[in-house]
Amino acid sequence: MSDERHLSDAVERIWKTTLALGIAGALAFLIWRGWTWSMGFALGAAISALNFRWLKRVAMLLGSSDAKPKMAVVLGLRYVILGAIAYVILKYSAISISAMFWGLFVSVAAVVGEILFELIYGTRTVGH
Repeated sequence: MSDERHLSDAVERIWKTTLALGIAGALAFLIWRGWTWSMGFALGAAISALNFRWLKRVAMLLGSSDAKPKMAVVLGLRYVILGAIAYVILKYSAISISAMFWGLFVSVAAVVGEILFELIYGTRTVGH
């Protein structure tokens, strides 16, 4: 298996794990704490997934001829944009900010899961 294909498979597993953790967490919070916590976690998980997508895009643009300075400014402001959106939603709704912060760690948990997967199964899947 080529390194490019191996990386593509890893990113696909991270996306699937992020989605699964987001859904499972939202359902768990719905049962445990109600809809306000569930929606907060879902919002945090969505922001986390969007941030992972943006970081993946930046990584792919590094060193390519498609990289533009204007895009760097937009990507640099992503935290300000996401923070402003989250602030407005949380300020004017009943959604739990604590649950949103828990949701922000969904893609981090997915990446850690992928690291563990690679540590356990990586030597069997890479043909080096």
